[in-house]
Amino acid sequence: MTINDELIDRLAKLAKLNFDETGKQTIKQDLEKILSFFQTISELDTENVAPLVYMNEAVNISRKDEVKVLITKEEGLKNAPKSDEDYFLVPKMIKK
Repeated sequence: MTINDELIDRLAKLAKLNFDETGKQTIKQDLEKILSFFQTISELDTENVAPLVYMNEAVNISRKDEVKVLITKEEGLKNAPKSDEDYFLVPKMIKK
């Protein structure tokens, strides 16, 4: 794959970006470096290398999902400008 000005213009259009000539040359050089890195990787023998699925061996290090009542409904509604016994009351925004 060759990186040329037409490809840069097409990518810029798809990404909705605008580049001046200096920016185009910088992007072109960066894309050529990226492609050369992939070329180097494709030359390596990866036949016996296991795919990397996770970066570390930790499993489910997240906290447990527990239901907790932090405030009551009444406490949540007490500072509202307008409310009824169950909900916040807000002005109607959708017109018919």
